[in-house]
Amino acid sequence: MLLIAAYYRTNLTLRQVALLFGVSKSAAHRVVDHLAPVTRAYGPDTVLIMDGTLVPTHDRKVTAPSKNYRYSVNMQVVIDVNTRLVVAVGRPVPGDHNDCTAYRDSGMERQCRGARVMADGGYIGNRQVIMPYRRPRDGGELLCWQVELNTVHKKIRARVEHAFAQMKRWNILRNRRRNRDGVHHATRGIALIRNLTLAG
Repeated sequence: MLLIAAYYRTNLTLRQVALLFGVSKSAAHRVVDHLAPVTRAYGPDTVLIMDGTLVPTHDRKVTAPSKNYRYSVNMQVVIDVNTRLVVAVGRPVPGDHNDCTAYRDSGMERQCRGARVMADGGYIGNRQVIMPYRRPRDGGELLCWQVELNTVHKKIRARVEHAFAQMKRWNILRNRRRNRDGVHHATRGIALIRNLTLAG
Protein backbone atom coordinates (compact mmCIF):
# COMPACT_ATOMS: atom_id res chain seq x y z
CA MET A 1 0.00 0.00 0.00
CA LEU A 2 2.85 2.40 0.78
CA LEU A 3 4.41 1.82 -2.63
CA ILE A 4 1.09 2.43 -4.40
CA ALA A 5 0.39 5.53 -2.28
CA ALA A 6 3.84 6.97 -3.05
CA TYR A 7 3.45 6.18 -6.75
CA TYR A 8 0.03 7.84 -7.05
CA ARG A 9 0.84 10.84 -4.86
CA THR A 10 4.10 11.78 -6.58
CA ASN A 11 3.50 10.51 -10.14
CA LEU A 12 7.10 9.28 -10.24
CA THR A 13 8.05 6.68 -12.83
CA LEU A 14 7.99 3.02 -11.76
CA ARG A 15 11.78 2.94 -11.99
CA GLN A 16 12.05 5.84 -9.51
CA VAL A 17 9.52 4.29 -7.11
CA ALA A 18 11.33 0.95 -7.30
CA LEU A 19 14.58 2.66 -6.22
CA LEU A 20 12.82 4.30 -3.27
CA PHE A 21 11.52 0.98 -1.98
CA GLY A 22 14.60 -1.09 -2.84
CA VAL A 23 12.86 -3.40 -5.32
CA SER A 24 13.17 -4.03 -9.02
CA LYS A 25 11.14 -2.11 -11.57
CA SER A 26 9.28 -5.30 -12.53
CA ALA A 27 8.38 -5.94 -8.87
CA ALA A 28 7.02 -2.40 -8.50
CA HIS A 29 5.06 -2.92 -11.73
CA ARG A 30 3.51 -6.14 -10.35
CA VAL A 31 2.51 -4.44 -7.08
CA VAL A 32 0.78 -1.58 -8.87
CA ASP A 33 -0.98 -3.83 -11.38
CA HIS A 34 -2.17 -6.48 -8.92
CA LEU A 35 -3.06 -4.51 -5.82
CA ALA A 36 -4.38 -1.24 -7.21
CA PRO A 37 -7.46 -2.35 -9.23
CA VAL A 38 -9.55 -3.26 -6.15
CA THR A 39 -12.75 -1.37 -5.33
CA ARG A 40 -15.85 -1.91 -3.24
CA ALA A 41 -19.07 -3.38 -4.54
CA TYR A 42 -22.45 -1.81 -3.87
CA GLY A 43 -25.98 -3.07 -3.30
CA PRO A 44 -28.74 -2.67 -5.91
CA ASP A 45 -30.95 -0.59 -3.57
CA THR A 46 -28.33 2.07 -2.96
CA VAL A 47 -28.78 5.66 -4.15
CA LEU A 48 -25.73 6.61 -6.21
CA ILE A 49 -24.27 9.85 -7.56
CA MET A 50 -22.36 9.81 -10.81
CA ASP A 51 -20.21 12.21 -12.80
CA GLY A 52 -17.31 12.23 -15.21
CA THR A 53 -13.92 13.89 -15.00
CA LEU A 54 -11.14 14.42 -17.54
CA VAL A 55 -7.76 12.80 -16.86
CA PRO A 56 -4.83 13.83 -19.13
CA THR A 57 -3.12 10.67 -20.43
CA HIS A 58 -0.08 10.09 -22.63
CA ASP A 59 -1.54 7.05 -24.42
CA ARG A 60 -3.01 8.57 -27.61
CA LYS A 61 -4.81 5.30 -28.45
CA VAL A 62 -7.43 5.96 -25.76
CA THR A 63 -7.46 9.77 -25.61
CA ALA A 64 -8.86 12.65 -27.64
CA PRO A 65 -8.46 16.44 -27.49
CA SER A 66 -11.03 17.67 -24.97
CA LYS A 67 -12.31 20.84 -23.35
CA ASN A 68 -9.29 21.03 -21.03
CA TYR A 69 -7.17 21.53 -24.21
CA ARG A 70 -5.22 18.33 -23.56
CA TYR A 71 -5.40 14.74 -24.73
CA SER A 72 -7.57 13.22 -22.03
CA VAL A 73 -9.89 10.38 -21.15
CA ASN A 74 -13.34 10.74 -19.59
CA MET A 75 -13.44 8.73 -16.35
CA GLN A 76 -16.92 8.02 -14.97
CA VAL A 77 -17.01 7.66 -11.18
CA VAL A 78 -19.95 6.66 -8.95
CA ILE A 79 -20.21 7.29 -5.20
CA ASP A 80 -22.69 6.15 -2.58
CA VAL A 81 -24.94 9.05 -1.57
CA ASN A 82 -24.78 8.23 2.15
CA THR A 83 -21.27 6.90 2.78
CA ARG A 84 -19.69 9.06 0.02
CA LEU A 85 -17.46 6.09 -0.84
CA VAL A 86 -16.54 5.41 -4.46
CA VAL A 87 -18.39 2.26 -5.47
CA ALA A 88 -17.57 2.02 -9.19
CA VAL A 89 -15.15 3.42 -11.76
CA GLY A 90 -15.91 3.09 -15.48
CA ARG A 91 -13.54 2.15 -18.24
CA PRO A 92 -11.81 5.19 -19.79
CA VAL A 93 -13.35 6.63 -22.95
CA PRO A 94 -11.91 9.40 -25.16
CA GLY A 95 -12.17 12.84 -23.59
CA ASP A 96 -14.28 14.27 -26.39
CA HIS A 97 -17.18 11.96 -25.45
CA ASN A 98 -19.98 13.69 -23.56
CA ASP A 99 -21.03 12.25 -20.21
CA CYS A 100 -24.15 10.55 -21.59
CA THR A 101 -22.11 8.64 -24.18
CA ALA A 102 -19.30 7.94 -21.69
CA TYR A 103 -21.84 6.54 -19.23
CA ARG A 104 -22.86 3.94 -21.80
CA ASP A 105 -19.45 3.19 -23.36
CA SER A 106 -17.57 2.96 -20.04
CA GLY A 107 -19.77 0.13 -18.79
CA MET A 108 -21.34 2.20 -16.01
CA GLU A 109 -24.86 1.88 -17.42
CA ARG A 110 -24.66 -1.89 -16.96
CA GLN A 111 -23.01 -1.68 -13.53
CA CYS A 112 -25.60 0.78 -12.20
CA ARG A 113 -28.62 -1.05 -13.61
CA GLY A 114 -31.37 -1.36 -11.00
CA ALA A 115 -29.98 1.41 -8.79
CA ARG A 116 -31.21 4.98 -8.46
CA VAL A 117 -28.53 7.22 -9.95
CA MET A 118 -28.29 11.02 -9.59
CA ALA A 119 -26.32 13.09 -12.09
CA ASP A 120 -26.10 16.54 -13.66
CA GLY A 121 -27.82 17.69 -16.86
CA GLY A 122 -25.09 16.17 -19.04
CA TYR A 123 -26.83 12.79 -18.95
CA ILE A 124 -29.96 13.96 -20.77
CA GLY A 125 -31.68 11.20 -22.69
CA ASN A 126 -30.91 8.48 -20.16
CA ARG A 127 -34.04 7.39 -18.30
CA GLN A 128 -32.08 5.56 -15.62
CA VAL A 129 -30.51 8.79 -14.34
CA ILE A 130 -32.22 11.35 -12.10
CA MET A 131 -31.32 14.82 -13.38
CA PRO A 132 -32.32 18.36 -12.40
CA TYR A 133 -35.30 19.96 -14.13
CA ARG A 134 -34.45 21.99 -17.22
CA ARG A 135 -36.12 25.20 -18.31
CA PRO A 136 -38.89 24.68 -20.86
CA ARG A 137 -37.91 25.07 -24.51
CA ASP A 138 -40.51 27.80 -24.95
CA GLY A 139 -38.44 30.06 -22.67
CA GLY A 140 -40.75 29.77 -19.67
CA GLU A 141 -39.63 29.58 -16.07
CA LEU A 142 -39.47 26.54 -13.83
CA LEU A 143 -42.16 26.11 -11.22
CA CYS A 144 -41.25 26.90 -7.59
CA TRP A 145 -41.24 23.26 -6.53
CA GLN A 146 -38.95 22.39 -9.46
CA VAL A 147 -36.51 25.12 -8.44
CA GLU A 148 -36.53 23.81 -4.87
CA LEU A 149 -35.91 20.24 -6.02
CA ASN A 150 -33.05 21.43 -8.26
CA THR A 151 -31.45 23.17 -5.27
CA VAL A 152 -31.63 19.99 -3.19
CA HIS A 153 -30.35 17.93 -6.12
CA LYS A 154 -27.38 20.27 -6.61
CA LYS A 155 -26.40 20.13 -2.93
CA ILE A 156 -26.49 16.34 -2.89
CA ARG A 157 -24.72 15.96 -6.22
CA ALA A 158 -21.89 18.21 -5.01
CA ARG A 159 -20.65 15.22 -3.00
CA VAL A 160 -19.24 13.61 -6.14
CA GLU A 161 -17.44 16.87 -7.00
CA HIS A 162 -15.85 16.78 -3.54
CA ALA A 163 -14.76 13.20 -4.25
CA PHE A 164 -13.09 14.31 -7.50
CA ALA A 165 -11.31 17.14 -5.70
CA GLN A 166 -9.93 14.69 -3.14
CA MET A 167 -8.90 12.15 -5.78
CA LYS A 168 -7.16 14.73 -7.96
CA ARG A 169 -4.84 15.67 -5.13
CA TRP A 170 -2.93 12.63 -6.38
CA ASN A 171 -0.61 13.87 -9.11
CA ILE A 172 -1.02 10.75 -11.22
CA LEU A 173 -4.55 11.85 -12.15
CA ARG A 174 -3.21 15.15 -13.47
CA ASN A 175 -0.81 13.63 -16.02
CA ARG A 176 -1.04 9.88 -16.45
CA ARG A 177 2.08 8.32 -18.04
CA ARG A 178 1.32 4.62 -18.32
CA ASN A 179 -0.42 3.12 -21.35
CA ARG A 180 -3.34 0.76 -21.86
CA ASP A 181 -5.29 0.06 -18.64
CA GLY A 182 -2.98 2.17 -16.48
CA VAL A 183 -5.34 5.13 -16.08
CA HIS A 184 -8.22 2.82 -15.14
CA HIS A 185 -6.15 1.00 -12.53
CA ALA A 186 -4.79 4.27 -11.15
CA THR A 187 -8.26 5.78 -10.76
CA ARG A 188 -9.57 2.63 -9.06
CA GLY A 189 -6.53 2.44 -6.81
CA ILE A 190 -6.88 6.05 -5.70
CA ALA A 191 -10.59 5.46 -5.13
CA LEU A 192 -9.70 2.52 -2.88
CA ILE A 193 -7.19 4.59 -0.89
CA ARG A 194 -9.75 7.39 -0.50
CA ASN A 195 -12.37 4.87 0.67
CA LEU A 196 -9.97 3.45 3.24
CA THR A 197 -9.23 6.98 4.48
CA LEU A 198 -12.93 7.82 4.85
CA ALA A 199 -13.86 4.49 6.41
CA GLY A 200 -10.90 4.56 8.79
